[in-house]
Amino acid sequence: MKREITIAVMGAGSRGNEYPEYGKLFPGSCRVVAVSDINRYRREKMAEKWGIAADKIFGDFHEMLEAGKAGKLADIMLIALPDDLHFEPAMEAMRQGYDILLEKPMAQTAEECRALLARQKETGVMVAVGHVLRYSPYFRALKAKMDSGAIGEIVNVQHMEPVLYAHMAHSFVRGNWHDSRATTPMIVAKCCHDMDLLRWLIGKKCTSISAKGGIYLFKKEKAPKGATLRCTDGCPHEKTCPYSALDIYDRKRWFMYVFDFPKDSPSETLIEELKKSDYGRCVYFSDNDQPDHIVADLEFEGGTTASFTMDAFTPYGGRRTRVMGTLGFIEGDGKTFTTHIFGPNTAETWEFKPEEGSNYKMSGHAGGDMMLIGDFLEAVRTRDFSKLSSTIDMSVESHLMGFAAEKSRLESGTVQIPT
Repeated sequence: MKREITIAVMGAGSRGNEYPEYGKLFPGSCRVVAVSDINRYRREKMAEKWGIAADKIFGDFHEMLEAGKAGKLADIMLIALPDDLHFEPAMEAMRQGYDILLEKPMAQTAEECRALLARQKETGVMVAVGHVLRYSPYFRALKAKMDSGAIGEIVNVQHMEPVLYAHMAHSFVRGNWHDSRATTPMIVAKCCHDMDLLRWLIGKKCTSISAKGGIYLFKKEKAPKGATLRCTDGCPHEKTCPYSALDIYDRKRWFMYVFDFPKDSPSETLIEELKKSDYGRCVYFSDNDQPDHIVADLEFEGGTTASFTMDAFTPYGGRRTRVMGTLGFIEGDGKTFTTHIFGPNTAETWEFKPEEGSNYKMSGHAGGDMMLIGDFLEAVRTRDFSKLSSTIDMSVESHLMGFAAEKSRLESGTVQIPT
């Protein structure tokens, strides 16, 4: 019997709820025993789900950290708070001896990322960062194919993140990440996954980066004539606007996890929420500063290059990747990839097929969420850092790539990546 790992959750939102689901899929693997969230509804909902004792239910995360000074509340601290609240609790939790699963981004600045790495080296605790995509079957298989030598040496990688038009409006125009100063820049908040993937797939340090981009659409100058400040104010364009809050949330019922009521709640309930929350604001009048398109050129040790594109104006999500090697070419869409070998002119397609009868959960970043927590639990049990693909060391590297890209975008120049 494997030892059940206990978890203290900071932040009972989407990510804080998703990772512990592993314990429901694989009973006896892990269990939430403490929760902290300033939202009473969310913390009580998690407490009920996991049967958490009353003295292990906290409001502000400082309450949980204070309680931990008398002794650890659990084996693992899962930090899934807003971006601006990652650094402080992570530093203190490491000091208290917790192994930590830290949701990305690690912190708001390059200096804070380095400080987190220094604290981890000082304490020796295990820290995994939520770079879940590298744990998905798709990207693991892509990495294995690239490392196999089948397409020779890697010369160039083209990588695209299509954000999905409604996701951009929801998260980065209206939502929690609309203000880069309060959270982190888009290239870190959303695209640190992609910086991490490029660093990991290529397997070499990034030496320089040059980025461009900005806000093309989501600004008041682009607002159609007569647009109202809220979609609920009788806007004449509401029925035809693809970014309409009424369409995205009420008619389509997308992203309903942000509202503290059931997905099937009546329209009246949802519309009342949209009348007062940021999610009901017009995308052209939302005080947002996150770019809706970014292009970046990256150079790695040995001369390998990569190009990255983040674009809000797509009808789908899921990364697209092309890999050019000296002997072949790979092209993938986040679900399948095809390898072309030049000489014999052959083509082979990979597609993930879970084992029959498996309770593997394919949702959650194409399965990456569950595979990350699975590997992390095993690493904690065995104290074997090698079981972690996403170590804090490499996560710091990829975060530095993101911060350098933002500096380049704002200052219009190539930025060298510090070692």
